[in-house]
Amino acid sequence: MSIVQRTSLHAIPAYKQGATPGAGEQAFKLSSNENPYPPLGSVIAGLSSELGTINQYPNAAAPELVGALTARLGVEPETIALGAGSVEVAGQLIHATTNPGDEVLFAWRSFEAYPILAHVAGATPVMVPLDGHGAHDLPAMAAAITERTALVFICNPNNPTGTVVDTAAVDAFMAQVPARVLVVIDEAYVHFNTDPDSAIGLDFFHRYPNVAVLHTFSKAYGLAGLRIGYAVAPPEVAANLRKTAIPFGVTALAQRAAVLSLEHEDELQVRIDELVAARESLLAELRTAGINATDSQANFIWLSTGDATEAVDAVLRAAGVWARAFPGDGIRISIGSPEANKAIAKTVISALAEAPANA
Repeated sequence: MSIVQRTSLHAIPAYKQGATPGAGEQAFKLSSNENPYPPLGSVIAGLSSELGTINQYPNAAAPELVGALTARLGVEPETIALGAGSVEVAGQLIHATTNPGDEVLFAWRSFEAYPILAHVAGATPVMVPLDGHGAHDLPAMAAAITERTALVFICNPNNPTGTVVDTAAVDAFMAQVPARVLVVIDEAYVHFNTDPDSAIGLDFFHRYPNVAVLHTFSKAYGLAGLRIGYAVAPPEVAANLRKTAIPFGVTALAQRAAVLSLEHEDELQVRIDELVAARESLLAELRTAGINATDSQANFIWLSTGDATEAVDAVLRAAGVWARAFPGDGIRISIGSPEANKAIAKTVISALAEAPANA
């Protein structure tokens, strides 16, 4: 006799982590949008004092970190909710706002976890195709809102295309969103966004009562392995996020590393500037070679390779560049070390020549 299982899980795909080269293989892992730099030395040194107390549970309220965030962001403590990475907080948001059968609306293609998290919560994911430039089609998203819509995600910059939504477009969108619907602006890659016209999540949070913002310490701060992110949300929403959060999900090490990172943002900014410069240099080199790479405001680039995606990805891997392929759509390649970025330019040009893409 089989163990009873939740049958709806058969229709839910498991989250697919970025591919990793085999042990000893000479290759660059550029499939997970990881920061290529190690944590700051000051952060590593500051964590040593926490190691002797890992036999104890962390303070779930994280007062030091919440205090640092409120000072940094100009918000009240009751609007902050933490989680084990912004993806876990995204799950909290869905659990906190939807009842079974309610709809979670987002652009597609966007962050792979959105439909998975919606299904797990018993909600219905509603995917609105990106426009012809790989960007959010906000008018189409507004038209897709129904009486069952409870939550909308706007990924800005969008993962995996790197595109952004501008302030005017989001204002026009918010004018069409019912006040009962929570709009979440997911800014996992906000530190790499240099577009002066881009919508800024916190500005919308302060101006609209039904907006929340997602941030993470995984990307720019380089703390992906410690798993820590947070939402800035209306107080009643943030309170419910804390109810749906995994107890003690944010470790004391993660909390301390986040505080130290906030204290040394000037050092981190140097690295961010280097990654942005490397992104722009890579895009310019690809375009000089005649490749139509999408503008990106994140720490990755996007190639719209369409039906040639798997063929192009195979050539890239053979040359030692492990990217993130989305069959039928395109390939996302993270910005890496200077050596990796040189390899990207060379191998992408070669790969597209060997397996012509829809770019």
